[in-house]
Amino acid sequence: MTTVPVSRGAAGVALPSRPSGVHPVRAALAFEARAEAGLKTLLERWSIPALRVALGAVFAVFGALKLIPGASPLEALVMQTWEKLTFGIIGGQTAMIATAAIEVTAGLLLIIGGAFARVGLVVLALAFVGILSPLLLLPQEVYSAAGPTLTGQYIMKNAVLITAALVIASKVLRGPKKA
Repeated sequence: MTTVPVSRGAAGVALPSRPSGVHPVRAALAFEARAEAGLKTLLERWSIPALRVALGAVFAVFGALKLIPGASPLEALVMQTWEKLTFGIIGGQTAMIATAAIEVTAGLLLIIGGAFARVGLVVLALAFVGILSPLLLLPQEVYSAAGPTLTGQYIMKNAVLITAALVIASKVLRGPKKA
């Protein structure tokens, strides 16, 4: 029997080789850097549109709940807020319908995107005035001696939604392009 010297692996089997001079740790780090760059590209492309649709969905759904009497846990607060903001002109079910219309409109415009998202952000800014106004107009509902009430905490958490709207605005508003 004759033996044939084989430099790597069995005869006819090519083993993967690493380029000469590249250490496995460096190769792993280079792979990680490429994977991270790919993920960053994906996130830059899709994260803000996803945030826009998610924010729109939140407002569309919670706004629609206000069209169903008794479905929104904030029904009384919405009515009181409208009465204060309009000096008693608008209240009751009219306030609920107006709030629902504003929130659903803002939500749907954000979901549609494009130029509609810009209009949706303006409508959303109007909604945020109403959403945040109980902090000043109805302090008895928002604050207690121990700190913010559950309603107050609910309202204050809207800071996250406002920030999301600002991030979306940074993407959809027209203006000078980055160089």
